[in-house]
Amino acid sequence: MLDTAEPLAHVPTLSLSDNAADPNGFAAALGASFERFGFAVVADHGIPADLITRAWAQTEALFALSEAEKRGYHLAGGGGARGYTPFKTEIAKGASVVDLKEFWHIGRELPAGHRYAPVMPANIWPHAPEGFRETFTTLFAAFDLAGDVLLSAIARHLGLAPNWFDTAVADGNSVLRLLHYPPIAEDAEGVRAGAHEDINLITLLLGAEEAGLELLDRDGRWLPVKPPEGALVVNVGDMLQRLTNHVLPSTTHRVVNPPAERRGVSRYSMPFFLHPAPDFLIETLPGCISAERPNRYPTPITAHDYLHERLVEIGLIKA
Repeated sequence: MLDTAEPLAHVPTLSLSDNAADPNGFAAALGASFERFGFAVVADHGIPADLITRAWAQTEALFALSEAEKRGYHLAGGGGARGYTPFKTEIAKGASVVDLKEFWHIGRELPAGHRYAPVMPANIWPHAPEGFRETFTTLFAAFDLAGDVLLSAIARHLGLAPNWFDTAVADGNSVLRLLHYPPIAEDAEGVRAGAHEDINLITLLLGAEEAGLELLDRDGRWLPVKPPEGALVVNVGDMLQRLTNHVLPSTTHRVVNPPAERRGVSRYSMPFFLHPAPDFLIETLPGCISAERPNRYPTPITAHDYLHERLVEIGLIKA
């Protein structure tokens, strides 16, 4: 019997270098990918390759530390905002088993006395590996810059001024997550990352070349996301979905367990969760409301309050 199912779609690869020559064209292509998939693959993103190489080496060295040393950097009751979060802590919303991962969070470095300090804690820096703080403060800034360019393109796509997001994300509560999915047993319960949506505006991800990342396509099938070497995978988060009244969808995605021949291999990735400032009001954009698309969110909410609600849902903060 012939298989008449449609072939799987694929997320197209865009080049951020096109943005300089044709910002409107790049914005249209990025917006179209987001509207279709909630995801885009972006090459030529400008984050230096040597910086990324150094970051991978230090990420592996960090997670190779002893369990006791890593747990010394875990801040109990901190919601995983900074430092180390142990293996089998986070759980996807609605899931029954925890994810098979451990991670480290790095946030924005704020000057002393900054008005966001009460809700954006100071970073926790490990004693090893050497050069860790310098590498990841530099990488955080590089992600920030790439994110600003992508947000400008998103603004163009939505018919907003190219700098519309600038004030929204100034000193924003963004987080760089270093992720380690250890080798897993054949009978492991759960998956590396259960089906979920991201909380933030957009996520910029390095490290998706190792198979496992899948998005839930609108036909109900799981679609593998396979970027070229070194490219970013960028996806819409729930805050942007809410802001745009679902014009830009926050798509469910997961990281599945590897095939037998890769079970003994660790998987590493580095998502940068781009957040607005804590006091940014997430209020539906007027241009995304119409008779055919009524406002799903008539009551605005601050980014900080929304983040808190979601961290409770995924088990990082106790209600």
